[in-house]
Amino acid sequence: MLSLKEKLAYGLGAVGKDMVYMLSASYILYYYQDVLGVSAVAMGVILLAARIFDAFNDPIMGVIVAKTKSKFGRFRLWLLIGTVTNAIILYFMFACPPSLDGAGLTAYAAVFYIIWGVTYTMMDIPYWSMIPAFTNGGKEREGLTTLARSCAGVGSAIITIFTMMLVHALGGNNERVGFKYLALIIAILFVVFIGITVFTIKEKSSVDMETPSVGTMFKALINNDQAMTVVVAIVLINCAVYITSNLVIYFFKYDFGGTKWHYSYTLFNMFGGAVQILSMMFLYTLLRKFFSNIKIFYICLGFAIIGYASLLCIAFTSMTNVFILFIPGFFIFAANGILQVLTTVFLANTVDYGQLKTGRRDESVIFSMQTFVVKLASGIAAFVASICLSLNNLQSGTEVTDAEAVIDFSENVSAASRLGLRTTMTIIPIIGLFIALLWFKKKYILTDKKIEEINEQVKKLNA
Repeated sequence: MLSLKEKLAYGLGAVGKDMVYMLSASYILYYYQDVLGVSAVAMGVILLAARIFDAFNDPIMGVIVAKTKSKFGRFRLWLLIGTVTNAIILYFMFACPPSLDGAGLTAYAAVFYIIWGVTYTMMDIPYWSMIPAFTNGGKEREGLTTLARSCAGVGSAIITIFTMMLVHALGGNNERVGFKYLALIIAILFVVFIGITVFTIKEKSSVDMETPSVGTMFKALINNDQAMTVVVAIVLINCAVYITSNLVIYFFKYDFGGTKWHYSYTLFNMFGGAVQILSMMFLYTLLRKFFSNIKIFYICLGFAIIGYASLLCIAFTSMTNVFILFIPGFFIFAANGILQVLTTVFLANTVDYGQLKTGRRDESVIFSMQTFVVKLASGIAAFVASICLSLNNLQSGTEVTDAEAVIDFSENVSAASRLGLRTTMTIIPIIGLFIALLWFKKKYILTDKKIEEINEQVKKLNA
């Protein structure tokens, strides 16, 4: 059984990892498009192209991890290498030289974002692949997954809540400088947290396996129908989440408005972050006492749909008080928190299922797809968001000066632009979540009873 020290060390790594990911996923478009003035469409193409590139990079990394043998074990070596390199790239990605503009600025964004994705994959795959490798399945695996996802939620929430407040504190009214120093702080914390994970966790011996080629890996994944079911659901859910997370800052700046819009934005995210963390840590545990994971999954999808629908309705009111936005925020953030836990649990369960069906236990291969599909979803969402921004002419493209600090950016935004922004960040997510619900209901068969049966069969095979 895992010790409390090991559990906490593993969870701390998730905090650092998701702080880095959320900073990139939620603010890279805003930093280059709104702060530095890069074309929204150009940024959308860059973000989407980088994710297509990961279609080849992620599976290859899964194979490399599976082949690795070192005194640190199969996973920890790459976890450490990937973390250090990714932290360095993160800093430079948000520290663009002031002398660059035009094509040079766009090229800089493209090169560093692609390299960031490669190095993030290098550490993310081994991190999540460790779950089946050093847990015994069942409650222990589910408990560690819940803890790790809860800690990841804490990391994401920290960035979601405090980014704009820290950017203004570190850079004054110069957001460019603020993002540079914030990225440096996050990069340092990232290395420290993952370092604690690497030097605390001790890998248990995993099932020996023949390492597949990339072609064999894709074939094995396709043959694991339950893994594919979870992967498709993850893409749809994360597309919905990331479309909103990419556009919510523009919603507060250009629609909700006000000279101090970033305070309202911070307050909203603070509430949402708290709800998301509490949902992961307590609401999921409470629901688990009464419902199966599959039923909780459906409940959460329903919550998210209700949240987006109510947000759309509220957006057409006067919106003079940010607290009214807490109503849809509660449903959306609570659902998102629990869904992050559930999708990882579902994917971990497909490892044992795949071993019985294909005769191969490829935890690194399957979990490499989680990294890929989440980043693919963020790329698709960023592309959709960039099209929305371009069509609705939502871009400042200038650094904020003392004189501009009191400007209400929403004053010059047309009603049509507001409508386009509101519908993109609500209607499209609702459609995606409905499709995810129907898809999962039709395809997923790993009930709690079925998982227990599979675990018993796997134990007999490994005996």
